[in-house]
Amino acid sequence: MVPSSNLRLYEQRRGLYQWQVQSYRWLLFDADGTLFDYDRAESAALRESFESIGVAFEEGYLAAYQRINQVLWQALEKGEVTPKMVKERRFELLLHEIGVPCAPATFSDRYLERLADRSELVEEAAEVVLALKERYRIAILTNGLQFVQRRRIARSAISSHIAEMVISEEVGFSKPAKEYFKIALGRIGNPPLQEVLMIGDGWASDIVGACRYGLDACWYNPKHQPRPTDCRIVREIVSLRELVDWLT
Repeated sequence: MVPSSNLRLYEQRRGLYQWQVQSYRWLLFDADGTLFDYDRAESAALRESFESIGVAFEEGYLAAYQRINQVLWQALEKGEVTPKMVKERRFELLLHEIGVPCAPATFSDRYLERLADRSELVEEAAEVVLALKERYRIAILTNGLQFVQRRRIARSAISSHIAEMVISEEVGFSKPAKEYFKIALGRIGNPPLQEVLMIGDGWASDIVGACRYGLDACWYNPKHQPRPTDCRIVREIVSLRELVDWLT
């Protein structure tokens, strides 16, 4: 039997929780790693790029690229580099490290063309977006590159359900900067903050950025990573399907 004091607390929290769910009008989704299967797209695009210059792809190339790319994107999130710098610098470092003679700019162009053609979604993403768009307006907030993201999303199964898309390279700021979220909220009509929920897999960029701006945040954590304690979230999920159970 649940003690009466605990029951009252549960009922209070449940009532607040229901109010929060009912108050949302906008769902802001991160793109890569949340809606789009970026790991799969990245691996395929990298392999095809090496094959296009006549170099046999080795599995170690992917690990090296991911390590270099992660460092550069973290620098981007801190405002230390621009998307334009990331595009070429990562391949300059990679090709030098593995000893492949190819111009970084040429390799970058080949990679981005192939990446832009990959629009695979994570499991259940299409079904979840289709279910949620009946009650909510949906926007995508991404730190990705303009050419890649617009083409991928346009080719995807969810393109017609996306009301707005905010890309860091286009707006001049990246998540988690407050300026980025200010622009994003402006693009969707500046709704009250309590009517907006951010959903993403990137703790530093999506979750901390949203929280610092005053938005509710739901952390998509399919890899079961330990939850940091520097930000309060309203929900943690390991499957996108949980959003439908929660929000509809």
